[in-house]
Amino acid sequence: MRRRLWSLVVVPLVGGVGLVGPTTPAGAAPVAAQAAAGSELYVSRTYCPYPASSADGTTDRPYCTISAAAAVAQPGQTVLVQSGDYGESVSITRSGTSDAPITVRAVNSPDGLVRLTAPAGGSAITLNGVHDVTIEGFSVRGSGLAEPVLVDASSRVTVDKLTVRTPSGVTGVRVTGASDDVTVSRGWFGTTGAPGVAIGAGVTGAVVTSNQFRGGLAVTDAPGTAITGNTLVTNCALAISVTGTSPGVAIRNNIVQAAELSGATPAACPDPTAATAIALSVASVPQSVADHNLIDPASGGALYAWGDTTHTDLAAFRSATGQGAHDIAADPKLTAQKGAERPWIELTPNSPAIDSADATATGSDATDLLGNSRTDDPAVANTGTGSGYRDRGAVERAGIIETINNGTRRKVGGGPFDVVTSVERRHQWPVETVGGTYAYRNVGDRFFRVTGSPSYEQTVRRAGNACVQMLTSYDSYRVIPGSVSWLGGCVVVGALYNPVTPTRLLDTRSGIGAGTSVPVGPNAEVLLPVPSIGGVPAANIDAVVLNVTATQPTTAGFLTVYPAGTTSPSTSSVNYVANETVPNLVTVPLTSEGIRFRNNSSGTVHVIADLQGWYGASGSGFKPLTPVRVADSREGTGGPYLPDTSRQLDLSSKVPADATAVILNVTATAPATAGVLKVYPGSSLVPVASNLNFVAGQTIPNLVMVPVVNGKVNIYNQSSGTVHVLADLAGYFGSASSGADQTYVPYGPRRVVDTRDGTGLPSRPVGPVASNSLIGFKPANIQANPYCASGAMECPTAVVANLTVTGPTKAGLLIGYPSDLPRPTASNVNFVAGETASNMAVIGVGLGAASLYNASSGSTDVIVDQAGYFIAAAS
Repeated sequence: MRRRLWSLVVVPLVGGVGLVGPTTPAGAAPVAAQAAAGSELYVSRTYCPYPASSADGTTDRPYCTISAAAAVAQPGQTVLVQSGDYGESVSITRSGTSDAPITVRAVNSPDGLVRLTAPAGGSAITLNGVHDVTIEGFSVRGSGLAEPVLVDASSRVTVDKLTVRTPSGVTGVRVTGASDDVTVSRGWFGTTGAPGVAIGAGVTGAVVTSNQFRGGLAVTDAPGTAITGNTLVTNCALAISVTGTSPGVAIRNNIVQAAELSGATPAACPDPTAATAIALSVASVPQSVADHNLIDPASGGALYAWGDTTHTDLAAFRSATGQGAHDIAADPKLTAQKGAERPWIELTPNSPAIDSADATATGSDATDLLGNSRTDDPAVANTGTGSGYRDRGAVERAGIIETINNGTRRKVGGGPFDVVTSVERRHQWPVETVGGTYAYRNVGDRFFRVTGSPSYEQTVRRAGNACVQMLTSYDSYRVIPGSVSWLGGCVVVGALYNPVTPTRLLDTRSGIGAGTSVPVGPNAEVLLPVPSIGGVPAANIDAVVLNVTATQPTTAGFLTVYPAGTTSPSTSSVNYVANETVPNLVTVPLTSEGIRFRNNSSGTVHVIADLQGWYGASGSGFKPLTPVRVADSREGTGGPYLPDTSRQLDLSSKVPADATAVILNVTATAPATAGVLKVYPGSSLVPVASNLNFVAGQTIPNLVMVPVVNGKVNIYNQSSGTVHVLADLAGYFGSASSGADQTYVPYGPRRVVDTRDGTGLPSRPVGPVASNSLIGFKPANIQANPYCASGAMECPTAVVANLTVTGPTKAGLLIGYPSDLPRPTASNVNFVAGETASNMAVIGVGLGAASLYNASSGSTDVIVDQAGYFIAAAS
């Protein structure tokens, strides 16, 4: 983010309310950072601020440690921990609610993984006496004898997608202390000599599901535990151990392979008595069930130690206990482990685990260890319960063919800044739900957003090119090379217009907005800070519309108006000659630093800027019209405007009732004396701000964007003489239902046409436009990407540009219009021989181009400086 010291600004009031907000007073003490009030708190070792006390959990100022964010998390908030290595002991002491849990999530993404190492002798994550908390996605490493993850005396807690490695003999996750309703799911536990998960005394209603264990799983004095859909490969060690008094345990859909794995194939263990697959104590047998498990008998150990009896034969176990009706004792046919961070085990095509699990079992997740969907292998008969085709174990055998990139597009029926990025995952086999992991990041943002959804909807902050980088993964980004598809795309979004009663923001003659009353010097600039408008901060304002006036210039030159913090462009906004007062409408992007006005001349000039409106996420859409004359005082009975008088222009028959503003090209002609025209809303008081300055005998136009009240506007002649006034209606702003559904995209200022050097006209000879002839040009965005019609980008419906005529040999008119329509009679620029004249115009674009017609008997050079363009509504 660019930062610059504000210059002193004096701001007028409108109706007693400050239209433009003040800046922070000089010397004010900084406000201490507080936790972000939104739904997310960010943690990043890479981007955390210094000092850490200034962190507030936003993307701009993320916390440096997980502990700092966890200490302030509120119900409903998610702590998003970005990639990196964290060495700390995170103690979760805050609770959520059943409707608004607290989530602490490791954002494993293409940027990397989140690894958390426990300090010596302590746990990496501790949840003590809390409820409604989810811990998700961390790669946790133990460094001492304490378990890396401890859940103590807590309820409604989920520990999901963890990868846990510990020293030999150390348990991975321990749940204890009368905890209730704790779920350990989709984890990978690389423990040896100790269980990966231990459910301890006093725990009730625990669920252990879709995990992969290198070691075993232990339940002690924990009634009602559900052990569902896990894969345990223990290398001659006890796999599932239920001891003490743990009645009501449910053991379903698990794959257990306790065989010796040192050779090419599973083999009998040297001590088969240590390789029991599932063991229940006598006191744990009541109400306990075991079914739909797949146990490899290759170890030579007991399939079950059920109560006080061991069973090496499945038929005998069924006969003796009534359990295991759908159990299978066979080679599970597992593939070699894949991946580095969490090496998972898949099923081979002929595994008996395929399409044979109980989908109704407690804890049977819709997605597997890797977050992928449950799929139906059509080559295998469905023998499972429920859907009939879930696989046993932690990893579902998938039949995904490909991922189709649907790209990024505007949301139909949404707001102007609502966009959707999506992909389509085509499956060879039927699926229960869409699974996988998807990472999204707006171009320019720091962090990925990782979800389980193939469609990502968001509201971008500003108009323009919204590009989203999207990546898919079938392993939760645990192994990045080879498992990630790079997708996404760009879309153009436009802003809505908010008209305001014309308001003076800058006047170097009196010091308004500039803090000085001296003119702008040769090749010098003045900065106008605009921190907010009507309470809306500059960060949420895309562009402002200003009527900019150059007055009292000592030499000929031009003003360039451009967003502060950017390089001054080689464009003109207002052209003037010595001692002339010239206005012009300017639409310019707004930055947090404000707007700059550059005097491109060898003399001095005073600058005036009157705010007409601004573009943002809310407001009115635009409807362009074929320019039509709506006022001409030279015709009819009204005659010229008298000195210091106004007339009301009724446009109610031309625009809908809900129109909020109109675009008029207003021309003053045959003025008896020098003066100004002021165009303002009907029934409003005459403002200080002006729209058009003229001198005696001059014909001069200026584009005006003015609010309407009941379809009416006023035009005031502030002069001591008479003047004729012409007005051409070019469009209106209003609701989408009334046809005003186009939005504005800032795309400038940038020069797109200059006949003097051939800019923007590659197929035309360099030189002036001949009399009574035309040139066609393409707006800058089409020049940059000629494929907008194919959907690669949004085609402009109208271009907003400053039109300049220079070096004309005869007086005349410049007329802009869509290239696919007949030339209108309304003009955009009136000029006389030898004088440079300019005017802002909104020109429709047809067939990707606009036309400019030189209606004069002489030749002239033409310059087009684009400010932006309008686009149609999403469809």
